Amino acid sequence: MDIRFACTGCGKCCTDHHVPLTLEETRQWAARGGKVLILIEAFLRDGDGPGTLKLAPHQQEHARRRSLSVLCGSLPAYVSITFAAYSEGRCRNLLADNRCGIYEDRPLVCRIYPMEINPHIPLTPAAKDCPTEAWESGPRLIHGQHLVDRELAALIERSRQADRDDIAAKAQICTELGIHTAAIKGDGFTTYQPDPEMLLAALDRVALHPAANTGPHWGLHVPNAEFAEQLAQTGALIEASLAQDCFYISLSAA
Repeated sequence: MDIRFACTGCGKCCTDHHVPLTLEETRQWAARGGKVLILIEAFLRDGDGPGTLKLAPHQQEHARRRSLSVLCGSLPAYVSITFAAYSEGRCRNLLADNRCGIYEDRPLVCRIYPMEINPHIPLTPAAKDCPTEAWESGPRLIHGQHLVDRELAALIERSRQADRDDIAAKAQICTELGIHTAAIKGDGFTTYQPDPEMLLAALDRVALHPAANTGPHWGLHVPNAEFAEQLAQTGALIEASLAQDCFYISLSAA
């Protein structure tokens, strides 16, 4: 299998998308006045009951490496936290001619596009917003099952490593912001939009005083009442309602 790619400059990949950020990119984005969302999901650590991750062992290992071991009530769990740039409509940095206004400082995920960050999700042109002609010419990205561009491969690994390295600090920042509720992985995300100034202040405090522990217990928000009851019977702390600055993104119907 060969996949080639040449950007057509259509701007679709810079419209209505969540762009995962490293902690330093989060600081830069918020300082420029950009909107940052915090998306949180959790899965249980052990057993075959509700809320456990039904993945192949190598996929579970990837999920755990980018997550933090916590307690949800009395139930051991993993929490994954994504800080993401979000622009309603066109990205705030997209110029009138569809060029990037911060091209030299653009986030890692933007540099990596159209490749996937998750090593277990194959690049599928049909799943991307790019027009058909973008895949008809240009440098070869994939040959057989292998990524050809070594520089791009290094950027992908850098992004994955930052995801692993940043997770404890992300959890501490959530604690600073009073955030402690997650969704069940595969069911949805609890999603917070912190005030930019409060987020920047929390980033500064955590950078100066990183914590050695995981902070308070986490709760789970599960809209399905039957599923929530099943989890509660295992010892999970169920949060029936969400904070005012939080909303729920459901994946159940996706």
